[in-house]
Amino acid sequence: MVQAKTWILKQHFEGFPKDTDFELKLEQLSEPRDGEVLLEAVFLSVDPYMRPFSRVRMQAGDVMIGTQVARVIQSNNPSFPVGCHVVGRCGWRTHTVTDGSNITKILVDWPQDVSLSHALGAIGMPGLTALYGLEEVCAIKPGETLLVNAAAGAVGSVAGQIAKLKGCKVVGSAGSDDKVAYLKELGFDQAFNYKTVPSLEEALKNASPEGYDCYFENVGGPFSSVAIPLMKEFGRIAVCGGISLYNDTTPQTGPYPHLQMIFKQLKMEGFLVGRWQHKNDESLKRMLTWMQEGKLKCKEHVTAGFENMPAAFMGMLRGENIGKAIVKV
Repeated sequence: MVQAKTWILKQHFEGFPKDTDFELKLEQLSEPRDGEVLLEAVFLSVDPYMRPFSRVRMQAGDVMIGTQVARVIQSNNPSFPVGCHVVGRCGWRTHTVTDGSNITKILVDWPQDVSLSHALGAIGMPGLTALYGLEEVCAIKPGETLLVNAAAGAVGSVAGQIAKLKGCKVVGSAGSDDKVAYLKELGFDQAFNYKTVPSLEEALKNASPEGYDCYFENVGGPFSSVAIPLMKEFGRIAVCGGISLYNDTTPQTGPYPHLQMIFKQLKMEGFLVGRWQHKNDESLKRMLTWMQEGKLKCKEHVTAGFENMPAAFMGMLRGENIGKAIVKV
């Protein structure tokens, strides 16, 4: 019988998460039955979505939601033999017994020299989010100008690079000088530290005086209120996230963008990556090829130790990571 370590949401977050909101528990797992497998976590993901989703998808006492790369260590399911690696929606836990309905095999031709942790980042959900936000929501075209905020994060950094591959001008906003330097390494045409510029509006105007065709929105709040009036006519806005809002105890209010959206005939669309899951295999292979060709660069911020899951999660929400935040068991 295997003992799993799990991180429980002890109580719903009020404002920014605290250590006391989490509790480490042990769980005795039964032997896998016919059709089931036993997984052992190798890498776990911490992502911004966990903060708002915990409120609507979880009850106090539940295991924290999340995705992991895991190795199959016992199997009674021929689809998942012992030794294979999977991506699983298993939550914050070291071991899981599953019937296979919440796991997917890592791509068959995954290169030996590429860490499996990237299946939680650029060659996984964040990468797919960037790709579909640009291709499916924005329908971005060569020669257009893209604005990305939280641009040094797991999604934003990939979105900017994909837009460059498609022949676009890319402007990125990030929250530290180190992050701005990273964006320039990635080939962003313009990048700035929104925390230190005297005026966000002037920084956006200077970066692209002619305005923006597409806006990949990860932040929301006051940034969005400044950016939307700078969109070109018929501009498209892909609303991926709103991290500036996640820890509010009092909802933010206005300014409201309605008149700008009407006069400029803007399209603003929220999306969840699962809408296009039927395209995932082809999309992941495409991005893996870009990575192998050196066209897609992916930095990781790795925290060692399952016991540090809450610290890694809170650090990510504070913006301490450049690229994808990962926990290595």
